[in-house]
Amino acid sequence: MVDLIYKDDAFQIIGVCMDVHNLLGGGFLEIVYKDAIEYEFRKRSIPFQREKEYDILYKDLILPHKYYADFVVFDKIILEVKAVDGIVDEFIKRTINYLAVSKCKLGLIVNFGKEKLSYKRIVL
Repeated sequence: MVDLIYKDDAFQIIGVCMDVHNLLGGGFLEIVYKDAIEYEFRKRSIPFQREKEYDILYKDLILPHKYYADFVVFDKIILEVKAVDGIVDEFIKRTINYLAVSKCKLGLIVNFGKEKLSYKRIVL
């Protein structure tokens, strides 16, 4: 059996997202889910940073535009929140880039846009 990276921490994050989805359902804007997730992280004493800013280095230049992670949880997991029809390749590619910039090893893309919560683990 394959060991999943940060299995227990990711399980807690997904659990928070499931609780949020169970209470709110699908159809709200992403910001609503982010606010609810932040509330749950605080309530459960899960360490996180919201909208953490990362510089993007290009050769010897830090680019003027930054990357802002929706959440960095446990100081090692990027959580990207979506409220769309599905998790598409574009989100996966973008999350891989976010992992590279942040030096985190695990990204979770969580989609609240449907009747059933969906998520994808991205390992760098």
